[in-house]
Amino acid sequence: METNSTDQQTQIPESKSSTQPATRPPLPPFTHETAIQKVRLAEDGWNSRDPEKVALAYTIDSRWRNRAEFPRGRQEIIEFLKRKWAKELDYRLIKELWAHDGNRIAVRFAYEWHDDSGHWYRSYGNENWEFDEHGLMQRRYASINDLPIKESERKYHWPLGRRPDDHPGLSDLGL
Repeated sequence: METNSTDQQTQIPESKSSTQPATRPPLPPFTHETAIQKVRLAEDGWNSRDPEKVALAYTIDSRWRNRAEFPRGRQEIIEFLKRKWAKELDYRLIKELWAHDGNRIAVRFAYEWHDDSGHWYRSYGNENWEFDEHGLMQRRYASINDLPIKESERKYHWPLGRRPDDHPGLSDLGL
């Protein structure tokens, strides 16, 4: 089930005087349907290529492993994403639910991008996510491999931003 990101991303902003953290529905424990929603919301956020917006989906002290980098906390996540999207141009991502249990979700993904020399890549990977009770991701462990591709081999041709609901997913594309 695909949903519009604006329908599900209701959140309570954190205030400086409040101890109540933001909430990012859907919340754990995840059902199959809510896990699929959470995956699509993450995909939509990353396809925005807005580091500050994306970082709000993570706890203040979130811990990551992304390739050989280990960002900790939102500020390091923002800096990581700025570097990432400065290098990975015309980035388009598709995520797919692999498994879920309680407050954990496993996904597989593939994204296409090119470097500043015009060389195209499809990056394949798996992520393991762990969420707090407010629906914020507190752990993200990613393993990623890059495959050089020809521009003619690209499969993601939608305009930059959110993947259209009628665009095929990973399984549909045979990825």
